Amino acid sequence: MPITLANPEGLAKIDLYRQVSVATGSKLVFIAGQVAWDADGVTVGVGDLAAQVEQCYLNIATALAEVGASFEHVAKLTVYLVGWSPDKMPLFVEGVARAAAKLGVTLVPPLTGIGVAALAEPDLLVEVEATAVID
Repeated sequence: MPITLANPEGLAKIDLYRQVSVATGSKLVFIAGQVAWDADGVTVGVGDLAAQVEQCYLNIATALAEVGASFEHVAKLTVYLVGWSPDKMPLFVEGVARAAAKLGVTLVPPLTGIGVAALAEPDLLVEVEATAVID
C-alpha cells in the first residue's frame, strides 16, 4: 500500500485515527467534501449525527472505488461538524464504526475535525473530505 500510518512516541494515541501518514504512491486523489446524501441527493439521517457520519464515510468509499482506491489509500480526512461540542464525540465515533463495519475496514487515517456554524443545507450536520494516494 502507498500509505503507512503511525502514532509516534511522544504524541497522544487516539483510537479513532493515527497521527501521521506517509504516502509513497505517485497519484494524488482529492475527494470533495461528502455530505449525508444518498445517490438520489436525499439527505440521510436528518437530525442524526451518527447516521450522517456513516453516510459521509460510505460516500467517500464510493468515490474512492471509482478511481480504484479504498480507505487503505486515504492519507488524510478533514471533517466539518455543525455546532460541534465534545459531548457529540460518541455519536461521531458510532457513525465511523458503523461505516467501518459495513465496509469491512479499519478507518484510522489522520483526521482534522473542525466545528462550523453551518453547511450548504440546514439538514446537513457533517461533511467529510479525503485525500488519497494511489500508485
